[in-house]
Amino acid sequence: MSLRSRAEALFQALLRKSLRIVTVESCTAGLVADNLASIPGASTVLWGAYVCYTVDAKVKMVGIDPVLIQVHGPVSREVALALCDGAIGNSGADVAVSITGLAGPEGDGTDTPIGTVWIGVKIRGKDSTARSFLFHGNRAKVRKAAAEAAMGQVLSSLSPL
Repeated sequence: MSLRSRAEALFQALLRKSLRIVTVESCTAGLVADNLASIPGASTVLWGAYVCYTVDAKVKMVGIDPVLIQVHGPVSREVALALCDGAIGNSGADVAVSITGLAGPEGDGTDTPIGTVWIGVKIRGKDSTARSFLFHGNRAKVRKAAAEAAMGQVLSSLSPL
């Protein structure tokens, strides 16, 4: 499925359920929000987006505890969950999706492999969930795959609602 068709599917699901989403993106640098915003009427489902590319941005923009990042690393389940919680807490959105990962070509000085991405999803009033992925290919392919997977994770989380 292409990014555009995945975004259209997510747009329709959010619209049917009268929900608004906030994205908090690191390695994808706003790809999910950009793809949603390219659909006419996006403001009915897209509350807004945070692009938190650096550790400092995660702390200052979304309120992540810097100790959490020091202990678990910026590419971790714990950070993906905290990004979702912070985004929901700082927005009027019903749904949050977070993406934190290593798109390459260099790593972050840890043992985390290039292509590792954690995606978190939170629906207001429910517990956050997070899932890890290992994508292969160059930087552009990893970023695209992460954005597509993030939209898929949100769609899966919305299906039982």
